[in-house]
Amino acid sequence: MPMLEVRDGTRLYYKDWGSGTPVVFAHGWPLNSDMWENQMMFLASQGYRVIAHDRRGFGRSDQPWDGYDHNTFADDLSELIAHLDLRDVTLIGYAMGGGEVTRYVGRHGSERISRVILIGSTTPKLGQSEDYPHGVPEVVFDNVRSGLLADRSEFLRGFARLFFATGQEGSDVSEGSLAHIHHMALQGSLKAGHDAVTACATTDYRDDIERFDVPVLVIHGEHDAFVPFNATARQAAELFPDATLKVYEGAPHGILFTHKDRLNQDILEFIAA
Repeated sequence: MPMLEVRDGTRLYYKDWGSGTPVVFAHGWPLNSDMWENQMMFLASQGYRVIAHDRRGFGRSDQPWDGYDHNTFADDLSELIAHLDLRDVTLIGYAMGGGEVTRYVGRHGSERISRVILIGSTTPKLGQSEDYPHGVPEVVFDNVRSGLLADRSEFLRGFARLFFATGQEGSDVSEGSLAHIHHMALQGSLKAGHDAVTACATTDYRDDIERFDVPVLVIHGEHDAFVPFNATARQAAELFPDATLKVYEGAPHGILFTHKDRLNQDILEFIAA
């Protein structure tokens, strides 16, 4: 397996498929790079080079005790992009990964980046605060952390069902897909999953957004139960200097799977433009 050892000795697993203009993916909590398989297969078949890594603490990467914050995640991503000497990159971030790529631009600039796509992203801020009343109340994050500590496997089994909104009328997801999401979630460490919840809840990306000088495509499911549209994408589309917003009507958080064909075409059109 290709592995990159970063500055603190942590080893990160990554995939590097195809050839052509590079597209780099950052996955969501609590999954890993396998969640991008539909998009990576599609874009590599269209003549793009696609790269995705397992964030520290998740998937096949090392599981250190510390470092589960967005500054560290963004610096890890920067080392991967520099190691592969990538330029003219399209950065695509999902959920927490959207925060990661936004913080990357905030910390490292856009010299190597040509455009950004945020899907179900936690930007500009997920957690509620006095100066951000749109956000999700802290009690929600408390319940997630408590659920992980009480019975992580069962909690994440419920996560997989909510990911696809299986209780929603018209939802159509296979048992195999549910098992796939659950398996990915369990590959991460308990410490990483627990601490990353806090990172998602507390990180404010509004200063990072002010540094953007590349076009951004914001895609979000209307019925996203994990990263509510009104708390994130609606605000993000107004804050980014050059943003296009696409809302998938009635769609859940897991649009990478439930709406993969539509999503793949939207990504391709944005990159090709």
